[in-house]
Amino acid sequence: MKYKKVSDSQVILTELMIPSYANFGGKVHGGQILSLMDKAAYVCATKHAENYCVTASVSGVNFLAPVDVGDLVSLKASVNYVGNSSLIVGIRVEAENFHKSVTKHTNSSYFTFVAIDEKGKSLKVPGLELTNKDEIRRFALGKLRKELKIADKKEFDKLEANINLASVHENWKKENCKVI
Repeated sequence: MKYKKVSDSQVILTELMIPSYANFGGKVHGGQILSLMDKAAYVCATKHAENYCVTASVSGVNFLAPVDVGDLVSLKASVNYVGNSSLIVGIRVEAENFHKSVTKHTNSSYFTFVAIDEKGKSLKVPGLELTNKDEIRRFALGKLRKELKIADKKEFDKLEANINLASVHENWKKENCKVI
């Protein structure tokens, strides 16, 4: 089996935030940041898989601080976990205001990708060679994220199957809705 180091596929994508990226509040639109995150994660995943990869899911998108027009945004992507055909890529986004010499952590997220062939069938990806405690920690947390996602889906499916639509709303006295 082939193994690759985490450093073999790490990516840093840096881009200047321009006025056309701004929302009505004058900050960079969250969708623009998400698009850049997906791009950086894709490059990281395909470098590791050495094949085309598709985004399977995005989890834990946290917007921690706004990004301003004029900031220099760096997206740091790293493969945290690999399965048979899937990869979890961690993304850290930092915005630098170089006029004020201030850098802030603005976003973090985890993108799951699946490597596929020309016919859309999943492909085996190289294993991950873990060389330090941080990489071991990230792999362990990635494995936990994957297991939790599977368990959450099973639990949600079970709850959904047992919903009684005729009476479920009777416990919604504090919810912001009106059943007519």
